[in-house]
Amino acid sequence: VFGTIVWILVASTQIPLPLLQGWVMFVAVTAWCLSIVFLSVFLFGYANRIAVNWNQADFIFHGATFVFYFGAFLLQAATTSLHYLPRKFNSTTQETILSGREYNISIAASV
Repeated sequence: VFGTIVWILVASTQIPLPLLQGWVMFVAVTAWCLSIVFLSVFLFGYANRIAVNWNQADFIFHGATFVFYFGAFLLQAATTSLHYLPRKFNSTTQETILSGREYNISIAASV
């Protein structure tokens, strides 16, 4: 559920730094898809047919997901911290990288 929320929040912002937020999207989408696969394996009973130590597999999956989500959090927070950095379009106009709405959405995605 939370991965879907992050996915939606990051996708709804204007992306000022595609490399950073692209990684956040990759982590959110990949973790969401793998969670659905993991859930399906248990719901449809394939866990009983596949000889795998499911406790260890669950621990490794959630450990790796934690590491990737923590890295994505750091990148999303770094993008959010650039809110007040001015972007110069020409010599007379200056705008911030993130608007007020995008700044709020980025904070929610970071959390």
